[in-house]
Amino acid sequence: MFKPHRRRYIKNAAREVEQFRARAALGFLSVALALGVIAAWYFKLQVIDHTDYAMRSEANRIKQRPEVPARGVIYDRKGRVLAENVPAYRLDIVPAETDDLDQTIAGLAKIIALTPEDIERFHDTRKVTRSFLPVTLRLRITDEEAARFAVDRWRYRGVELVPYLNRRYPYGHLFAHVVGYVGRVDKKDVEKLGEGTAAYSHTGKAGIERAYDDSLRGGIGYEQIETNVDGRIIGSIGRIPAKPGSNLRLSIDAELQRAATIAFGELTGSAIAIDPRTGEILAMVSLPTYDPNLFVNGISHTHYRSFMDDPARPLFNRNVLGGVAPGSTLKPLLVLAGLDSGLRTPDDKVFSTGEFRLPGQKRGYRDTHTGWTDARRAIGDSVNTYFYKLSLDMGIRKFDEYLSTYGFGAPSGVDLSGETAGILPSPEWKAKNAKKQGPWYAGDTVISSIGQGFWKATPLQLAQSTAALADDGRLRRPHLVVARHDQYDQPWKAVPQPAPRLISRNPAHLQVVREGMIRVVHGPGGTARVISHNLPYTIAGKTGTAQVISRRGTASLDPKKLPMHLRHRALFIGYAPAEAPTIAIAVVVEGGGYGASTAAPIARTILDAWLLGKMPEEPKKPEPAETPATGATAATATPAGTTATTTTNTAASAAAPTPSSASKTPAVVATPTSPQKTPPKTPPKAPTRP
Repeated sequence: MFKPHRRRYIKNAAREVEQFRARAALGFLSVALALGVIAAWYFKLQVIDHTDYAMRSEANRIKQRPEVPARGVIYDRKGRVLAENVPAYRLDIVPAETDDLDQTIAGLAKIIALTPEDIERFHDTRKVTRSFLPVTLRLRITDEEAARFAVDRWRYRGVELVPYLNRRYPYGHLFAHVVGYVGRVDKKDVEKLGEGTAAYSHTGKAGIERAYDDSLRGGIGYEQIETNVDGRIIGSIGRIPAKPGSNLRLSIDAELQRAATIAFGELTGSAIAIDPRTGEILAMVSLPTYDPNLFVNGISHTHYRSFMDDPARPLFNRNVLGGVAPGSTLKPLLVLAGLDSGLRTPDDKVFSTGEFRLPGQKRGYRDTHTGWTDARRAIGDSVNTYFYKLSLDMGIRKFDEYLSTYGFGAPSGVDLSGETAGILPSPEWKAKNAKKQGPWYAGDTVISSIGQGFWKATPLQLAQSTAALADDGRLRRPHLVVARHDQYDQPWKAVPQPAPRLISRNPAHLQVVREGMIRVVHGPGGTARVISHNLPYTIAGKTGTAQVISRRGTASLDPKKLPMHLRHRALFIGYAPAEAPTIAIAVVVEGGGYGASTAAPIARTILDAWLLGKMPEEPKKPEPAETPATGATAATATPAGTTATTTTNTAASAAAPTPSSASKTPAVVATPTSPQKTPPKTPPKAPTRP
């Protein structure tokens, strides 16, 4: 069989050498190029980008830890501490530094008591905070919990136990509506404060704490700390110190505040005492009240719901947010308006038949007095007919003009947030808010003259206008903060106040009003002569009764036979000593019936405490029940708002007062409830009253 011949190639050594050299050169160039690229990259890292990477490396080694400043301390006029800071621990988490946030929280819950509210609040705050910033999981960590966490600290990256100062209110209920309280920072607070203030855990929520939050909270500082690869702190490199918040001194007197609270007993209402010479608020009581310490670290849903469901509304500040028809307390000011307008003279007399009627109307307007009356007697004996006729002669336009000059229908300007303006009756207000009742009638003017109808005045407005009558017609801005202390090495600085404005330029007219108000307490027919018994000083005052429901026809109502929420509001305004006033007061009692029988005695107690130093007796606490020999629970009668003491721990806890019932009982303790053995340092005392 024929086989094809295979061609044999001749080996060319020279060509193979040449080919090898080409390949070797190409490989060398490739390696050189790769090494050049690497060298260039290293050059970029080590030379060009050195500064950037050095900063990043330093940032990994050195971290900035924010330092929250101490919140300013709040004092009363004599240096008593009303709001202070106590050391505590909190648990913070930096979400960006944790491996598994949910697993971390679940693990922490095994060693630290975490409530669903704590976890929910943490996540709400985390959503509006940058991931590299710490977010508080739990405040007020106990010593035992802190010790357990310290043992397992290595397990939880991004979790720190941070020391801080916790807010505390030594007087509890007594100053809740004045000092207010701080609370946990929420979403709205973060948006309001801004990203640069995210380190704050608390902010002012009510009262002075809210109104002066910018001054009290201070400025955040930073500490540079060095850490190892595990995130543990090695040491501190440097720090920018935090700026402590400013201390504030209030015009409030703790003892007078206590006296005013005791004077109310179990009644609901409000009272304000002002120094008419300066506008400083000496006492401000709104009852019932509450314990502000419950809100500092987040109030529970149970406690908050008990407050909201309480019909007496303990969280409601009646002095700032409330309002009531002023009733007859308006009459001294209306007399002044009549005199200053020239519509009346001090000796002009008006005849009262006991009932006033408008032409063409069958319904009469009742008056409990008959006979002739002048300006002084109209105030002292509270003769309605005098004011019915005066208001008609004046007209609603001029009526509103003068009453607005006296401070009604506008906020007083007190240094608390949310003050209401009240209601000054006018045709415009009725057309906007009470259209169904028709246009403005003459009858609307008549009832407005005795402080009824559409009227709504705050206790602050009543106290402010009363102080103006006491201070020769100077209407001053009522205020609480009198001085501030910004730095330790600087003296206290007085807080400037606006200049007062005159409500009358005729001293003779003001004197007529004062004489009428003195007659209220010391005159033979005065409506408040009941409080003049054994009175060593002179009071100028005026009682008032504000009806909640109107009478039918000419029949009068007995407020004692009505349900509490429908009973008349009892009012009293006044100042003392009448010759040289140092205190002006306004008292409003809800469901109190009549001003003379309810509000006036409360005012007398407050005035005695300030002028005579005579403090009212505190209500006696119930005696503990004796334990029967059989060990059964003893049944004893206890006063309203208290609970019986029982023999077993279980029974005792069951009998403990609920937040709602506790809020109805006003606090009367005038000494701090602090467990501290050493009293806190106080600033130099404010000048004492004359």
